[in-house]
Amino acid sequence: MAEAGEDGAYSYKGMSADNIKGLVLALASSIFIGASFIVKKKGLKKAGASGIRADILHFDEDSDDEWDMLLAETKREEESKSKRRNKHRGSVPGHRIIRRGRVEGHERLYHDYFAPNCVYDAFFRRRFRMGRPLFLQIVNGVEQYDPYFVQTTDAIRNLELSSLQKVTATFRILTYGTPADSVDEYVRIGESTAIESLRRFVQAVIAVFGYEYLRPPNNNDIARLLAIGEQRGFSGMLGSIDCMLWKWKNCPTSWQCMYTGHCHEPTLILEAVASQDLWIWHAFFGLPGSLNDINVLERSPVFATLTEGRSPPINYRINGHDYTMRYYLADGIYPNWSTFVKTIPCSQGLKRKHYAAAQESIRKDVERAFGVLQARFAIVRGPARFWDEETLAYIMKACIIMHNMIIEDEGATNDNDFDGSGENPIVQVSHVHTPEFVDFIQTHHQIRSNASHSQLQSDLIEHLWQRYGQ
Repeated sequence: MAEAGEDGAYSYKGMSADNIKGLVLALASSIFIGASFIVKKKGLKKAGASGIRADILHFDEDSDDEWDMLLAETKREEESKSKRRNKHRGSVPGHRIIRRGRVEGHERLYHDYFAPNCVYDAFFRRRFRMGRPLFLQIVNGVEQYDPYFVQTTDAIRNLELSSLQKVTATFRILTYGTPADSVDEYVRIGESTAIESLRRFVQAVIAVFGYEYLRPPNNNDIARLLAIGEQRGFSGMLGSIDCMLWKWKNCPTSWQCMYTGHCHEPTLILEAVASQDLWIWHAFFGLPGSLNDINVLERSPVFATLTEGRSPPINYRINGHDYTMRYYLADGIYPNWSTFVKTIPCSQGLKRKHYAAAQESIRKDVERAFGVLQARFAIVRGPARFWDEETLAYIMKACIIMHNMIIEDEGATNDNDFDGSGENPIVQVSHVHTPEFVDFIQTHHQIRSNASHSQLQSDLIEHLWQRYGQ
């Protein structure tokens, strides 16, 4: 019970006024320390959620300056994160935004090449390597296959790149072999977008047009090709075969030894079969340049349909001997198979010299096809700048498909007169079904027969001499 002292101050029993004052001060100090601890704990949790390191939080509770520094640092971190979220909104940090004027670029491109009275109407085929109707056919096919080429609007209702801009940028890279960023100034398309358009375009071309323009010859094609061979003195010939190298500039370092051959630089190999009109009937691409033509042939599916019995047999007669195996003209490195007709090195005698000259002349069809392909699409003539084989294979196949489309569009396949005139009868294509498995081994051995190869070469020597040499 409290009692009043002489000086008017209250005191508890057994406790003096000084003791009471000390007790009050102790309680106030404890309350202040507890409150400081609670505030510090909340600050630690908030700073940890904001990403502030724990080592800057070791401060003295009684230091107001350090506490202010902590609050200021937390506030700066929150403001920095807010700015990053508001600025990028999911895009790549540091990405530069360039106002290229995509709509103006499309209008300029349209008036230059696609308007009714366009500026460069006379230069369209020269710069796009094909006529305008064929180009628009490809654009429409690609646009229907891949929605990426359909013009859309962005988040703020601005028109994005049109299909003409994306396809034109792709054609400039394919036809001129230029880097992807070189088309930005005219087409108004960024480097990364141009590369993405190229990748998607070549895949779309293969998917839409590959079935028609990158296929083996059907029955009508075989009959037409055999008629061409008959007119040129080589009955049973379907074309000529050879390989072409494509330099791979950006070949990965760990693969360069495997892809380096006699050219002393990484290359990729294309095996192709071409006819007189330069149509490429067979394309096998992707093997490393360290291999030769024989190694490529062993891995090639060029005779797959013939071996499996899915190709119709043919019948023709040369110098009194009957044959049922079609063949290709080839150079000296190919093996002595019945499906290859090669030249005679160091030929002696008029007959052999005449045969060698005729074979070497007609075999140049595939060489001319390679030259025209590289002239139309300079990307396959220069060094390849992509890093992966898959993209390079897509590019090569797409260029071959468009090469064949140009040949068909320009009517080169109709320039020959297939009247079947000549000393030998017209070659007939047999439509009798060939067993798939029973004759597989026999056909395989017939293809690799050296005796048939020698007999066919001897008969062709006599046939050409009787028909043209005398």
